[in-house]
Amino acid sequence: MRALPSRTADRRTTLLALASATALVVIGAACTGSSSDSGDASSRMRVVAAENFWGSIAEQLGGSRVEVTSVIDNPDADPHDYEPTAADARTVADAKYVIVNGVGYDAWAPKLLAANPVEGRTVLTVGDLVGVKAGGNPHLWYSPEYVHRVVDRVTADYKKLDPDDAAYFDKRKQTFEDRTLARYNELISEIRKTYGGTPIGASESIVPPLAEGLGLKVLTPESFLDAISEGADPTAHDKAAVDRQIENRQIKVFIYNSQNSTPDVQAQVKAAKAAGIPVATVTETPVPADASFQDWQASQLQDIARALAEGTGSGR
Repeated sequence: MRALPSRTADRRTTLLALASATALVVIGAACTGSSSDSGDASSRMRVVAAENFWGSIAEQLGGSRVEVTSVIDNPDADPHDYEPTAADARTVADAKYVIVNGVGYDAWAPKLLAANPVEGRTVLTVGDLVGVKAGGNPHLWYSPEYVHRVVDRVTADYKKLDPDDAAYFDKRKQTFEDRTLARYNELISEIRKTYGGTPIGASESIVPPLAEGLGLKVLTPESFLDAISEGADPTAHDKAAVDRQIENRQIKVFIYNSQNSTPDVQAQVKAAKAAGIPVATVTETPVPADASFQDWQASQLQDIARALAEGTGSGR
């Protein structure tokens, strides 16, 4: 998906309109899913996540003590270029806790928050938490290490905002890490142990954070990955390098983002298949839209494991 371009005067006008709208009416956030335990809806902490992959984690960690709304929960929406609505502004204006990705991925989010200030509201910017600066790779939810750091911080923030339920949040966190993420963690460990160091090709910059966590070696030029992610045309030199890697079977697997399949990427997927190189897919946001973070990620990891087994001839 394309990187967020600089905002225009129209964007500034939109944000001002949103601020005016929220001055007139404030409503509660709608819950994105159900919880297995009961709780008084009126007393739940209102939480907003800019994207539903972080929202899924926040909801599962908070259980019945939180009410979570994800602003972007449509697989067809591009988080880079999302235009907030008046309804989004009203939702944010009522939030006690907000999670944004940062690193320019959702640059609309801090502007929306600034236009709708709330006393005592806590904001978690994941990029700041994990130390990824502006210009870095924004696909933070594809890094297993970063995911676990977010789990720790969200739980800590919940406990600060609702100290009476601290023990409850600790229990939710333990269950999430030990049981809910069990298959996700197992697949990462198995792939790293079995296929660590395997050379792969990728369509864009969404893949490297996951590849690092899996111990895989991305051979695709970084400049090519960034160009596709930012919606720019890769150079002829980079395209030729990727073509050579496929033609000479220097890579064992090709992984591409099916939600950002440009003509260049489509051509490379076709070439990889023709060369007998297994192809695996990932997506920018959960598919289906209501999939939990762990189910979505585990499904993709299983597909990657399948492709690696085929590409390396391991037979697993």
